[in-house]
Amino acid sequence: MRRRWLLRCLFLCCTLLQIWGSFLITANLAYADDIGDCNAGNDQACARAIAQVTSTMNGIASANNTNKTQFAALEQQISSIQSGINKAKLQSDALGVSIQQREATLGVTYGQFSERVVSSYKQQRQDVPLLLLSSGHDMSDVLSSLEYLQMVRSRDQQTLDQLSSDITQFETDKANLELTQQHLTSLQTSLNATAAKLKGSIDEANAAITKLSSQIAALSAQQQSIIAERTGTASTTVGDVPLADDPNASPTFNPGFSPAFAAFSFGAPHFKGMSQYGAFGRAKAGQSADDILHAYYGGGIQINKSYSTSITIRVDGYGSYNIEDYVKRIYEMPTSWADQGGFEALKAQAVAARSYALASTNNGASSICATESCQVFKPQDKGGQWDAAVDATRGWVLEANGQPFSAWYASTSGGYQQPYTYNGYTTPGFWDTTSDWTHWADGAYEAKAGSPWFYKGWYKSRSGDSCGRSHPWLTQDEFADILNAWIVRYQGNSDEVSHIQPLGPCWGSGGYSIDDMRNHANAYGGAFTSVSSVRVEHGNNGYTKNIIVDTNKGTVTIPADQFKTVFNLRAPGRLSIKGNLFGIEKK
Repeated sequence: MRRRWLLRCLFLCCTLLQIWGSFLITANLAYADDIGDCNAGNDQACARAIAQVTSTMNGIASANNTNKTQFAALEQQISSIQSGINKAKLQSDALGVSIQQREATLGVTYGQFSERVVSSYKQQRQDVPLLLLSSGHDMSDVLSSLEYLQMVRSRDQQTLDQLSSDITQFETDKANLELTQQHLTSLQTSLNATAAKLKGSIDEANAAITKLSSQIAALSAQQQSIIAERTGTASTTVGDVPLADDPNASPTFNPGFSPAFAAFSFGAPHFKGMSQYGAFGRAKAGQSADDILHAYYGGGIQINKSYSTSITIRVDGYGSYNIEDYVKRIYEMPTSWADQGGFEALKAQAVAARSYALASTNNGASSICATESCQVFKPQDKGGQWDAAVDATRGWVLEANGQPFSAWYASTSGGYQQPYTYNGYTTPGFWDTTSDWTHWADGAYEAKAGSPWFYKGWYKSRSGDSCGRSHPWLTQDEFADILNAWIVRYQGNSDEVSHIQPLGPCWGSGGYSIDDMRNHANAYGGAFTSVSSVRVEHGNNGYTKNIIVDTNKGTVTIPADQFKTVFNLRAPGRLSIKGNLFGIEKK
């Protein structure tokens, strides 16, 4: 009975291994082409590849979870089997000891019996004739002697029969013991091998899941890179001259049709550290460089005004410069602002640039790049009021916990500064306005300084290409199409999601047409066909919270992060939303 149970368990192990091996062999690897297209820059191929890799990984994970559950149950069976094997081994060992003892006992018994038989035979040969011939014994004595001899012979015969039976049983038990020991050894080997194979298959599945997770992460990073290219800006800082204004990107632009809808971003990435236009607005309002620096980097930041000026900064491709000479060659803020009441902003910029360089290079121990990836450097002195601002702040460095602080800065945040942490210190998150946050745009320092990026509709790429569009405004059909893409994106299957691509000559023909998108949205509760109004809810954390639209389907509330994702995937041409704080306008 035990043997049949053990064999069933071993059969189960082998079956599980065969099923698992078959699953691994037949895993769908058809997403290889999409991965290639993704690497070539197709964001929708990235989306398809991610969906397919995720599906494969989920299939392996599901099978592996089942395998783990079965393995856990099998481990219990293995434990029980192992206990049985151990018990059988103990019984076998005990039987072996018993057989050895019985073998020794049989040897002694056989020797004693042999001696007694020989002795008895000799005695009978001597005693029986004498009893019969002796006149000193009567017949009753003779008969008694004969009965005794008969009894002894009968007892010896019984001993002989028992000895023969014991020897036969001993040989049988000894043979069975050898077979049992061989079977237990074989069973133990098979059990160990089966458990090791099943454990190995689980480890293999875990490795496969880890590899697929890495692929998904890589694909997601690739897709984010493509989206970043579409939604990125030519520069994150102002540079040497004020940002050019584009009247077509303004909410006041008339597209020539109605109804018209457009997305406008507050600021452009990134949104951390000092806002340069905000600093300009604060300087125009009479704030000092100290005030500006503490406003953007927080009251806990220290301004060390006697930092060493003998440190050398190595600039990639340009050689080495004294820290003060280096800062005079930074082209990150227009010198002309000094003549418009912004000299204190230039001073704050000089301190931020000096602090950033010292923190980035660990006080000159390493080099720094000369592009906007670090901060823009040119080999010539900028001169004029910029040199004056650098000289006025000579040796001024922002510090946190006794070390130079990496002072980030960007052109325009849109009115809300996001916090960031460096060297154990966190800058504040706050509304950069003189107004209540619910009306922050009315008093925003960036708006007062005239930043053209404060509230802008983006419809061009980094290179200036607009894909044939001259403004950011959408027709009602185009805006309803984005809402239908939202339905498909968050309710459709992976194949449908892969067809959410921008419309226009710059993006190929892989996306659904407006009619196709509407038809697919109809399968999930009905499509949007008209929009009568749109409004936006903002949170006090600097994020747009909800987009609320009145449509043919009634009033619908869309989470802003979902709307932004779909807009950047589906909006025609180069239209995009830059950050998490944005608005939707209707004309």
